[in-house]
Amino acid sequence: MLKEDLLSLIEQKRAELIQVACTNGLSSSIAIRHSQELDQLLNQYNNDYLKKVPAHS
Repeated sequence: MLKEDLLSLIEQKRAELIQVACTNGLSSSIAIRHSQELDQLLNQYNNDYLKKVPAHS
């Protein structure tokens, strides 16, 4: 997936999460599902496009 497409999906999912959370509350099952989907997109972005930083020993 292209970086721009992934960023667009992240912003769309973030907006959906905000709307759902405002309507149903942050701890509602639908808000949690949207949050998990956003987490997956953010993790994909981090894995695909951010430089790897070595862990400190």
